[in-house]
Amino acid sequence: MSDWPSNLTVAPIREWPGALTPRRTPSNFSASWSATLAELSREMRHLNARNGELLVAVRPDDFRRDGKPRANAKQEHPGVILSFDSSVGHLSYPCDTFTRWQDNVRAITLALEALRKVDRYGVTKRGEQYRGFLALEATAAPEGFATADEALAFLGAFIGLGVAEMKVILSAPARALRRAQRDTHPDFGGDAATFQRVSLAEAKLRAEGLL
Repeated sequence: MSDWPSNLTVAPIREWPGALTPRRTPSNFSASWSATLAELSREMRHLNARNGELLVAVRPDDFRRDGKPRANAKQEHPGVILSFDSSVGHLSYPCDTFTRWQDNVRAITLALEALRKVDRYGVTKRGEQYRGFLALEATAAPEGFATADEALAFLGAFIGLGVAEMKVILSAPARALRRAQRDTHPDFGGDAATFQRVSLAEAKLRAEGLL
């Protein structure tokens, strides 16, 4: 274990929110770990984040006195939870989609970027898109998508297309994403948990290079 972010407190996971992903896959991310940390810092600055904490599946007695896991510490699983206080409240993001904890941190970073774009396009004015992650309870976290096909199937339902059609029509994933964001956004009568899954589907498809 190495390369822990210096600007975040690293601590053991107390309780995983919901069920762990049963089938994890290697990611296709090409960005370096340093690039991920730089992008994560940018997204956290956008939210005026403070008291950042990265929770990992390492036993408490495997942490050193300086608060970082020992070099030989073993993770029970690669899942991570990023939590911090922000301008819109306390936010908590779990992810265990991929086989490496660094890739799960990158997935969270991409999800934060996707949520920020909602502000960029003028859909919200006060960070409403983050409400679904406020003070996340242990049983409230939506599960991520193990494969790109699962994410495509979820989004495709919003425009009536199957996975095969979504793959053939180049613009279909982006079109389905826009429709899903509009239909599920809490400001327009949508369900916060479903809106979170839309964001997770977007992060999965971006990670696989499909958006």
